[in-house]
Amino acid sequence: MCEKNGGTWGSIQGDGSIESFVTMCYSKYEVRIIARQARLKSSSDLYHILFRGINRQIIFEDDEDKLVFLDCLKQYKDLCGYAIHGYCLMDNHMHLLIREGKENISTTMKRIGVRYVSWYNRKYNRCGHLFQDRFKSEAVEDDEYLLVVLRYIHHNPLKAGKVQNIAEYRYSSYSEYIDTSRIIDSSFILEMFSTNKEQAQEDFKKFMNEKTADDD
Repeated sequence: MCEKNGGTWGSIQGDGSIESFVTMCYSKYEVRIIARQARLKSSSDLYHILFRGINRQIIFEDDEDKLVFLDCLKQYKDLCGYAIHGYCLMDNHMHLLIREGKENISTTMKRIGVRYVSWYNRKYNRCGHLFQDRFKSEAVEDDEYLLVVLRYIHHNPLKAGKVQNIAEYRYSSYSEYIDTSRIIDSSFILEMFSTNKEQAQEDFKKFMNEKTADDD
């Protein structure tokens, strides 16, 4: 029998030969290998990151939790050298739009995740994992898609019915583009619209508030 994690996959099938046995076992392992394949490297160093609570549980219970996470992002920004171009913190998941810094994105996300989970577990007297599996990442390779992803991130509270207007949500990067930047690097995105900051902000607001198919 072919064993896996203390259990079995069953008796040898097919013609009963060792070749059939090995093929069956290899096929089982192959599925696991594919599921854990290496992340795609972004040629632009830009990534859309998604963290989700394990079993979709709440990862931000209150405003303090969200503020602590944003503080983690700010602290590690200087250490790791990454640039943040967008974020949105929902109750049971979060989105980040980030440019890789001095170290690879996996190492950076691990630092941030471990720091926040340690604080969260102490606060709520719990132990164990908070986030579901590894974080999900998507390489963002061109400017057009970059803007689409950022708009998608900012529309999350709207789609969830938390606000009537994306400007009303406190825990997304939208307000930092319109007002004062606290942790994001806004100039990279705004200059795609105009070299004049005021005009760029107006064009940015117009683009970000356009209704998309995802809003239906």
